[in-house]
Amino acid sequence: MTKAEKIQGKTIVITGASSGAGRAAALEFAKYQTKLVLAARNEAVLQEVKAECEALGAQALVVPTDTSDAKAMIALANAANDWQGLIDVWVNNAGVLAAGDFDKTPMAVHEQVIKTNLLGYMNGAHAVMPIFKAQGYGTLINNISMGGFLPVPYGAGYTAAKFGLRGWSEALKGELSTWKNIYVCDVFPAFLDTPGIQHAGNYTGKVLKPAPPVYDPVRVAQAMVKVAAYPSANTYVGSVSMLLKLGHAVFPELMTKMTGLVMREYFKTADPIALSDGNVFSTVDYGMSTHGGFGLPGEPKAHRKYIAGALLTGLALGCLFISQQKSRS
Repeated sequence: MTKAEKIQGKTIVITGASSGAGRAAALEFAKYQTKLVLAARNEAVLQEVKAECEALGAQALVVPTDTSDAKAMIALANAANDWQGLIDVWVNNAGVLAAGDFDKTPMAVHEQVIKTNLLGYMNGAHAVMPIFKAQGYGTLINNISMGGFLPVPYGAGYTAAKFGLRGWSEALKGELSTWKNIYVCDVFPAFLDTPGIQHAGNYTGKVLKPAPPVYDPVRVAQAMVKVAAYPSANTYVGSVSMLLKLGHAVFPELMTKMTGLVMREYFKTADPIALSDGNVFSTVDYGMSTHGGFGLPGEPKAHRKYIAGALLTGLALGCLFISQQKSRS
């Protein structure tokens, strides 16, 4: 059976569907005449996404939802199930980011980042799993990102959530191992050209930009469609994602220190900006497209892989140099 045959007509719930990778996923799934349930906090933008998906041949239902609210997620699952009588695929994707020194970022912000990025995914799985079990099948897709393996200095709350996500998902996979037709699939993209960093709570006082190379969120959307058709426990999007994972596995302490060093050097020259909560506590009305304008969207280029390899090789050599200097002191 082809991918199109496996996906066509399926009922798919997508959280964080108003922008970035979630919006890209909605549009990609729409190409297969699916039945989409679009969830996010910004209802006006969701209506725009719905129109775009319907223009591509999909049916779409908008359900404004705050994923950090467990009751709202149960309502989302019930709305989807009532609409079509089943749920085939649930995509956990909604997330927020806050950047700043740990002690200078309000604890309320750290707490909300964890509630959205970790508990939001758990809320989604907790709401849909009884439906999957009653059906005897279903696919849960978690967009975790490389933040599940690589810590983000000046993003401690985000890192806590992402590390927690990976552990929670692994536990859930073990728990569901006897349910042969229920799949838990994790997706780990590298840095993406989405508006997410524009939406971030920013307590650094500096303009934030993603570290290169930056990948097209459409690649993540395509990976999600493939995983929905052919479930896979772990999917890495972009060559850099696997290289970062391996780099941290080999040089965990030194790579973390180098990441912190790179960010501090960036802050020295970055343009100033006012402190902001961004979209941590509530939705925003800017930057709601799929792309953030940080890269060149399109198909992957071979030379980017070589650049990424060279960058990570340099990082590894730098780690070794620091280690040698430390041992001599």
